[in-house]
Amino acid sequence: MDTSANAATAAARATVNNPGLRLLARIGYVASGVLHALIGLLAIAVARGAAGTEADQSGALAQVAQTPGGVFVLWLLVIGLAALGLWLVVSAFLSRMGDPKKRVAHFVNNFVKGIAYIALSLTALVFALGGSTSSASSTGDLSARLMSSPGGIFAIAAIGVAIVGVGAYFLVKGIGRGFKKDITVPQGRAGRVVVVLGIFGYVAKGIALGVVGILFVVAAASANPAKADGLDAGLKTLAALPYGFAILIVVGVGLIAYGAYCIVRARFAHL
Repeated sequence: MDTSANAATAAARATVNNPGLRLLARIGYVASGVLHALIGLLAIAVARGAAGTEADQSGALAQVAQTPGGVFVLWLLVIGLAALGLWLVVSAFLSRMGDPKKRVAHFVNNFVKGIAYIALSLTALVFALGGSTSSASSTGDLSARLMSSPGGIFAIAAIGVAIVGVGAYFLVKGIGRGFKKDITVPQGRAGRVVVVLGIFGYVAKGIALGVVGILFVVAAASANPAKADGLDAGLKTLAALPYGFAILIVVGVGLIAYGAYCIVRARFAHL
């Protein structure tokens, strides 16, 4: 058994240390940055009253698909995001931390993020193949099916609480500058710019995710799956608040900052 475990560990380390996969994983960070920047621009468009705008991953991918050469870009997004997801999933099993709690946290953090990137890659694949989808409607459909199942309301509430927790994680990581552990911060003015982008970006994404999580909890409390409609609905909910225009503009700019940080991370990330 030990021999098998050692062989599996060796194979996993060879995978995460593969130069080609590491390069593609860095491209994945660029892809994530481009998508977040586009979502930020779409959020600003929503704040300005643009009709029919979806301020989420599907809306961003639809924008890419409509640009000249968009299909080529979409395939780069598919490959980069899938590679980054695979790298994170495999690296989740390779923690050198002595503290068992830290090892568990490392596993959960990398594994969940890896699955999220792989799912985003599959969404990009739909557009690359010439299809289209709406994450808002698909989220609503999934919520409706889940709510109609036994214990579905509690499951949606749990999902909402989990998303709020992820949002809080982003907020804390941004305010506490915890993201600096993930990268080699450059020296001088460039480093200060990177830190500002990280703080602003992480906080903005934390706010957006927190609103999405609250919508899921509200959907469970009201037994109305239509309220659990993902990032697009969350940002549009912000727009409907008092001073919502200003709030959404700030969040949109923050998501653009997070996108810029992700692109910088592609160069300076610890892989």
